[in-house]
Amino acid sequence: MNDAARTTIAVIGGSGVTGIFEKGATVRHRVGTPWGPPSGPIEEGTVGGVRVLFLPRHGPGHTIPPHMVNYRANVDALIDLGAQAIVTVSSVGSLREDLSPGTFVLPDQFVDFTKRRPTTFYDGGRVMHVSLADPFCPDLLSAAKATGAQLGIPFAEKRTYVCVEGPRFSTRAESKFFRGFADIIGMTLVPEVTLARERGICYACLAMVTDFDVWADRPVELAEMLKVMANNVERMQKLLSSLIPALAHRPTCQCAHALDSAGV
Repeated sequence: MNDAARTTIAVIGGSGVTGIFEKGATVRHRVGTPWGPPSGPIEEGTVGGVRVLFLPRHGPGHTIPPHMVNYRANVDALIDLGAQAIVTVSSVGSLREDLSPGTFVLPDQFVDFTKRRPTTFYDGGRVMHVSLADPFCPDLLSAAKATGAQLGIPFAEKRTYVCVEGPRFSTRAESKFFRGFADIIGMTLVPEVTLARERGICYACLAMVTDFDVWADRPVELAEMLKVMANNVERMQKLLSSLIPALAHRPTCQCAHALDSAGV
């Protein structure tokens, strides 16, 4: 990776987020990777004059559960097609009273409670220890914050995302435990964020709160989550339409240099 101005932005859509493109022709790419196929065809189009690659994380029709997503193939396929930054949209549960359903969150830290997912590209042959002290791209976070403020769609900032294996939801005991160190809970951030850093590509997560997790003494109900997601889709589409053009500049971050001192 280099420090050239960004000309291609990738968007990985989670639950409820589909195509984001302006009217006009789009192209679908089927990409093979050393890790197997990505979740589905990657759609290419433009947003605000910027080349955009869109990948549905859970596949067409939402058929792939979070613990079975081929995260390594997804990240590498997007990079093979020229992506210079990855913006993801994820639905999450809230572990805090002040993060009510409908809130948009910009996490800046995460805690990994996944159990069996490949979390690195470096399984052997070369040992790499990549720093994840600050796991999200500050350049992307800053742009998302500014865009949200301009549109009247503010983000809750400086929050911690705990990623669990899924596909089940938490027990009440787990949820209360997670409240000791995290603010939101989801199933898809890891290993996307770690793989992006290993490839030296900018990464940020735009999280949408769909429900209070079960610490709030109310079981998570899928129907309610889907209703909140549906209400949030229009706002998220509007935000992405303004955010993506704002990312087409020379980056000010050091994400591209993540591997400079990571090798043994």
